[in-house]
Amino acid sequence: MAETHYMYVILTAAGTFYCGYTTDVGTRFATHAAKKGAKYTRVNDRHPLKLLYAEAFGDRSQALKAEAAFKKMTRRHKEAYLRARGVHDFTPLKP
Repeated sequence: MAETHYMYVILTAAGTFYCGYTTDVGTRFATHAAKKGAKYTRVNDRHPLKLLYAEAFGDRSQALKAEAAFKKMTRRHKEAYLRARGVHDFTPLKP
């Protein structure tokens, strides 16, 4: 069975986006929420986190390319990308 690869987007309490790559979205988000993930999501002022979006890809290369493309977008384009995929609430969770 082929492994599924994901590009995911998290909204921080500060209202910023964090985009990453994983093969297990639930486990990876739990790692971020426990402040053991990427340095960016370990900062107290960025918690709590909200998983906004995850997109599945057939291989790692496609998922990493999607992550890189998302990270290069402006905030306006990131929001438009997410809205086009059904995400409409960009309200951060309160600490």
